[in-house]
Amino acid sequence: MNDRLSLGPDAARQLATTTKTTPQMRGITPRYLLRALPWVDVESGVYRVNRRRTFVLGDDRISCYGDNGTHRVVPEDLRELPFLREADEALLAELAGAFTEVPFEAGQVIADEGGACDRLWVIVVGRAEKRVTGRYGEDALLDVIGDGQFFCADSWARCQPLPFRVKALTSGLALTAPREALTALACRDEGLRAVLDAYAAGDGPVPGAEVPVELAGGHVGEPDLPGTYVEYEDTPREYHMSLAQTVLRVHTRVSDLYNAPMDQTRVQADLTIQALRERQEALMLNHPEFGLFHNVAPGQRVQARTGAPTPDDLDEMLSRVWKQPGFFVAHPRAIAAFGRECTRRGVPPVVDTRFGSPLITWRGVPILPSDKVRCTGAGGGLTEILLMRVGEAEQGVIGLRPAGVPDEVEPGLSMRNMGTDHKAITSYLLTAYFNAAVLVEDAVAVLQNVEVSTYHDYS
Repeated sequence: MNDRLSLGPDAARQLATTTKTTPQMRGITPRYLLRALPWVDVESGVYRVNRRRTFVLGDDRISCYGDNGTHRVVPEDLRELPFLREADEALLAELAGAFTEVPFEAGQVIADEGGACDRLWVIVVGRAEKRVTGRYGEDALLDVIGDGQFFCADSWARCQPLPFRVKALTSGLALTAPREALTALACRDEGLRAVLDAYAAGDGPVPGAEVPVELAGGHVGEPDLPGTYVEYEDTPREYHMSLAQTVLRVHTRVSDLYNAPMDQTRVQADLTIQALRERQEALMLNHPEFGLFHNVAPGQRVQARTGAPTPDDLDEMLSRVWKQPGFFVAHPRAIAAFGRECTRRGVPPVVDTRFGSPLITWRGVPILPSDKVRCTGAGGGLTEILLMRVGEAEQGVIGLRPAGVPDEVEPGLSMRNMGTDHKAITSYLLTAYFNAAVLVEDAVAVLQNVEVSTYHDYS
């Protein structure tokens, strides 16, 4: 028996018009990097970065690998040592075989200041700090080193006392090679002996330094002025357009019959374009060739001293990118970890509105969140933080895109109709062309081995 006195809501809905949203997509992020980078339109498809010539410099890392439970040095990576840059492969392989494992514990002094440097040290895993006794006896921190970095190379090659001491911050493992192994190879190889002698005399160039321009300054009278010219790189780096692509397929039955009130093809294209832009940002950060994290010069890499990102660590980064720093880029978990460290110290960072959103800043430089910054390690507890200067006029980091492409729907992104097949499916080729260029090495710095799982008891 129906006791209802009026028409029910369920039945009434059959005659009502529904208010609909466009399809929502969880994977859409603010993509602050794409919005903050200045973009340069490339007319020819290739962007060449001409630089002043510099002396050869590697990545300041000696890689290691596991071999039946032990660790070995990659012989070719020993070329990171300036005096081994031109050594032959057989010599490098023999020297790599002379490395032995040395474990260390947190707080242990690995190498002491002023002591004889009879070993070259390569950190396999772990973190240590270089310290020195100052002029008035104070203890001063020089640098923090981590996985793959080495120390004592200069003292090891020149048979000089170590000018600093190295203290482990964490437990870890190192590989060491005795000075006798290098001496024995130099006795058999005249070329290596000559290079070592020149290196010990200080005649070699400083790796990474620009070829000097001869100048005179502060002189009086009429001395002979030096003549000079500026040398360019013989093989400047060229950036070719990278891309993200996909083929969007829409059945004609759908586009013909179900196209109101929303254009099905347009909605499908919009969501696909969002996915392409998300992939674009991820590649610009992490691509092994042109990704920003993979294009940081050795001197621009900073190790997190205590693991968690602290104000001191970000200040150290600002000391590397001190010329017009633009912004930091960090994973949201890293930003949260930095906020905890600021709270612990009682120095809450200033919040400023950028791009229509409240963002944390440090020393006036905004910290842009991006979930494209990778979190690695157990439980994703390790990440990195990037700092960059941006702009072509500022010799910073820039985004690259073609000046124009056929069927362009957004800058650098095209949507091309590929026709309808025998199954009545229309295909559209969507392509986003892009790249990122670092114009000068000091335009970008990275904070490495950042731990995001440190919490504090504020009670």
